[in-house]
Amino acid sequence: METEPPVAVFNVDGEYFAIDDTCTHDQSSLADGYIDGDVVECAWHFAKFSIRTGVVLSPPATRPVCAYRVQLRGDDVMVDIPQPEEPA
Repeated sequence: METEPPVAVFNVDGEYFAIDDTCTHDQSSLADGYIDGDVVECAWHFAKFSIRTGVVLSPPATRPVCAYRVQLRGDDVMVDIPQPEEPA
């Protein structure tokens, strides 16, 4: 199932985390990046992000990615993606 925005789900030592899948530097998929512990490195220009929080850890990216709450329900991994608010 495709989501908007695209979301990447990572398993770090048995704990699941979800962040936006798109690098804030140049639209590359973070799911296609390199993982080292709880850090994902963008495959295009090597910006690094915390898988746990979405915080940007190295340039060239300067903005974090969104992190989402994850719940396990049996064998299913559920990601809580807030719905955008309607304009007033």
